[in-house]
Amino acid sequence: MKPTEITLHPADNVRLANLCGALDENIRQIEAAFDVTIARRGDRFTIHGEAPQTHTAVRALRHFYDQSEAPLSVDDIQLSLIELSNQVAAAGPTPVLLTRKSELHGRTPRQVEYIRMVQEHDITFGVGPAGTGKTYLAVASAVDAFEREHVERIVLTRPAVEAGERLGFLPGDLAQKVDPYLRPLYDALYDLMGFDRVTKLFERGCIEIAPLAFMRGRTLSRAFIILDEAQNTSPEQMKMFLTRIGIGSRAVITGDLTQIDLPRGQKSGLAEAVQVLADVRGVGFTHFLKEDVVRHPLVARIVAAYESHGQRSQQQQATQQ
Repeated sequence: MKPTEITLHPADNVRLANLCGALDENIRQIEAAFDVTIARRGDRFTIHGEAPQTHTAVRALRHFYDQSEAPLSVDDIQLSLIELSNQVAAAGPTPVLLTRKSELHGRTPRQVEYIRMVQEHDITFGVGPAGTGKTYLAVASAVDAFEREHVERIVLTRPAVEAGERLGFLPGDLAQKVDPYLRPLYDALYDLMGFDRVTKLFERGCIEIAPLAFMRGRTLSRAFIILDEAQNTSPEQMKMFLTRIGIGSRAVITGDLTQIDLPRGQKSGLAEAVQVLADVRGVGFTHFLKEDVVRHPLVARIVAAYESHGQRSQQQQATQQ
């Protein structure tokens, strides 16, 4: 495959240094994102790889060079690479979420669709691989609804199932026992509202943790409820959760059906709900793909590798049968 060569104009050593980053770290991020190799001599770049990837890498280099009057952080590079890879379609206005992070928005078409689904439906399912923003955007949507006074409280819950480990009996009160399971939700809240405000809202009961096993018999009204790691619910738990939704409430259920930690042979409540509720009016679904991963560029390729491995294993099992 013939390499692609570009020269960036106007020539500016400061901008070139900002583009490349310390020890060419930003260039390595572009290489990893698009599976290409980039060589540089001055303001001339040579890109080796398959044609579609090299064309996208060229567009990325020019895009970042236009923004390189100030230093570019690795975070800036990685988030922009995701948007360049997906080319978020401007089908209508992009939903705006009211949090302390004013730049927060959907980075891929399915993330934009997910935010819209949450805003337009009382119950929304976000299903897909790790790193696609399912949990973070659900928490951001909850904060948005709370700040706009659409709901009076935020309720966080998830099943207490260890990922292939046995943690034993945890010390402390109920909140301390479930803290390890809800840590991703806490981290998102702290990021979107600030530690002090979240602490005060916990004290006032405006943010509540509700272990899934203890939700039976409750009716949650005027609340934004997030059920995280829903692939680890049983069908009975999922039905129980969905019937807790009260007047003026909104619920988001997130999960990854490729990472089920239930005992072998036990059916996932999330898998069943996706089938049972597919045609129920008022329930929204967003199915994320590996292209929606908003983490290190290698994460999307890791997810893709596991998907390919799983498909090959299924084909081999089918052939043997």
